[in-house]
Amino acid sequence: MNFEELPLAGAFRIDINPHEDERGFFARTVCEDTLAAHGLVSRFSQSSVSYNRSRGTVRGMHYALAPYAETKLVRCTMGAIHDVIVDLRRDSPSYLRAVGVELSAGNRTALYIPAGFAHGFQTLQDETEVLYMIDRPYVAGAARGVRWDDPALDVAWPEPVTVISERDLAFPAWTGLDPVV
Repeated sequence: MNFEELPLAGAFRIDINPHEDERGFFARTVCEDTLAAHGLVSRFSQSSVSYNRSRGTVRGMHYALAPYAETKLVRCTMGAIHDVIVDLRRDSPSYLRAVGVELSAGNRTALYIPAGFAHGFQTLQDETEVLYMIDRPYVAGAARGVRWDDPALDVAWPEPVTVISERDLAFPAWTGLDPVV
């Protein structure tokens, strides 16, 4: 696994290191020891999948309140997404900065998202599936979101938004009042 630290403190792009032969290739996508050696959360208690029918679909921007803030490892297993994270940790040097990374079935890249970040994505193809590994069980009462188009977050979505849930549309602008970590 190859780790590239992103401009947001604690966030990483992780690429596979495939070993190829006549059959194709084999690659490790998660390794507890390797993640721990980089100082990252290395155990995940939940795995979830998001299937999206249409290109341009936006899901996000989601986060969870402390003490239930989630660390995630996200990979696109079918299709492609523009994955966006925003640092919501008030004491972080990258507070309210956003980064977008293209994740696709073709590039096999993963995004490591520390607790205290908002997360969302936009599908770049129809029939897109996203796999999430999450370090703690979901707690519905701690789930929150911030508007996908909040100017304070300065997120540049690459395509027009074609589908977004009523729930995501109803999220408020970021106030900085929520304790995310």
